[in-house]
Amino acid sequence: MSLPRIRSLAAALLLAVATGPALATTAHTPSAQVPGVYHQQIGTLQVTALFDGTVALGRQELTGIDAGAVTRLLDHRYVPEDGKGLQTAVNAYLVQRGNHLTLVDTGTATCFGPGLGQVLGNLRAAGYDPAEVDDVLLTHAHPDHLCGLLDAQDTMAYPNATAWLSAADAAYWLDPASEATAPQGVRFAFALARKAVAPYEAAGKLRRFSPGQALPAGVAALDSHGHTPGHVSWKLDAGKGQAVLVWGDIVHFHAVQFAQPQAAFEADSDRTAAVASRRAMMAQAADGGWWVAGAHLPFPGLGHVRREGKAFAWVPGEFAPLPGR
Repeated sequence: MSLPRIRSLAAALLLAVATGPALATTAHTPSAQVPGVYHQQIGTLQVTALFDGTVALGRQELTGIDAGAVTRLLDHRYVPEDGKGLQTAVNAYLVQRGNHLTLVDTGTATCFGPGLGQVLGNLRAAGYDPAEVDDVLLTHAHPDHLCGLLDAQDTMAYPNATAWLSAADAAYWLDPASEATAPQGVRFAFALARKAVAPYEAAGKLRRFSPGQALPAGVAALDSHGHTPGHVSWKLDAGKGQAVLVWGDIVHFHAVQFAQPQAAFEADSDRTAAVASRRAMMAQAADGGWWVAGAHLPFPGLGHVRREGKAFAWVPGEFAPLPGR
């Protein structure tokens, strides 16, 4: 057989191989992402990040920084943005110490509509029964942090857990008198907060705490008020000098607020205090080498903070297999 003929046959075979399967098979189109679960062993603690979904926050909701600076900071950060705003994650964290399970924040449940409310399902996907949770630590009383105290039937999602809410946030968000004088844009949140905690309070499982009062073992509540009157960040002792800081709403716009901590969020109840708390939490986390877990950092929201001149930078955690796996 001549060389041109051999080449012709080879080309025909390659074409058949290339086109045959495409005609015979149908491309697989995923209908959903993997469960929003990520495990990180930190000292004696196993921390499981639980994805609740995303919300859109408009760049115009940043205050204390001019629009041009915001644009420059967002350039080449590739934060997804559509007509509604910048994609912003909502995360909660399950912390296991021995057999003790602590959930920090609970997500939105049914309060913010479709696309959110995934914490409870992801907790089950991670292999945990909600009835096993011993304590729920709330950073503050906004709907994306405490609505998940309830399930889809508006019953206790964590029936055996004690819920911990700062006395300052409880005094504000659970009081109808506060609602009457609050800015119009946040008034919807008061009824949601009262509804979420009601069955826990009726069962004697809601703990209002003030600085210096006893908390679950290995846990400290750091005052980081400003976003709300009683916002706290939870520091969990991981042994051997390690710690995990679950800091709630210290950051909403990660591409902007690490580099420019003075940039406040329109929804902060006291913007000056919120900026001071952000600087303080970032400084303590950076200087202490603490792990940080952020409610509105890109999932899984686990990593570290480093100083960068007079400002800071976010260092996402590296993917890590679990010990012994």
